[in-house]
Amino acid sequence: MSTNDMSRRGFMTAAAGTASVAAAAGTAAAQTEVPEFSGYLSEANLYSEDGVQDARGQEELTISVGAGDNGLAFDPATVWISPGTTITWEWTGEGGAHNVNTNEGAATLDSGDPVDEEGATYEYEFTEEDAGITEYRCIPHEPQGMRGGIAVGDDVSTIEVGGSEGPAIIIPDSALALTVATFIGLATTLGLGYFFMKYGGDYEE
Repeated sequence: MSTNDMSRRGFMTAAAGTASVAAAAGTAAAQTEVPEFSGYLSEANLYSEDGVQDARGQEELTISVGAGDNGLAFDPATVWISPGTTITWEWTGEGGAHNVNTNEGAATLDSGDPVDEEGATYEYEFTEEDAGITEYRCIPHEPQGMRGGIAVGDDVSTIEVGGSEGPAIIIPDSALALTVATFIGLATTLGLGYFFMKYGGDYEE
């Protein structure tokens, strides 16, 4: 094996190691905090831990009633809002007659008797008194998974989602910026080194 071959192999190893560090930093940065809803929503249609819609700061938000393939879901199933936000539930007309009713939490949601009229709406303005997590349901279709959740305010229990499995790697913003700058510097240096290793011999006497 020639010296150039060994140098090129060393270059590839170093480049791969640098890429791995950058990938690990990116994975850690991809983790997101979302409200921690109870197990009641584990069977909710269209629900996933990383599917919480963060609508904090918005004054208004609309949730579809009768969503999904069978019309037995709220969409989005879970939202995170600020006090002062008004949510409008709007019926799609699918899945039969539905209503909106609190299962547990500070907000008292009650749209009345179930209706199946497309375009019907129910509004509720969330205030500071509703802070925390409220979980609700369509009473007729609760057993079929028609359930939803609303987190109000910043002072709610949260969990981290996304990123790789295993212990989370927390990288401060300043350290992350330094890592990116280092990666760019290494990539530039390695690129120049590879160029001179590959073509430098052509100029030797």
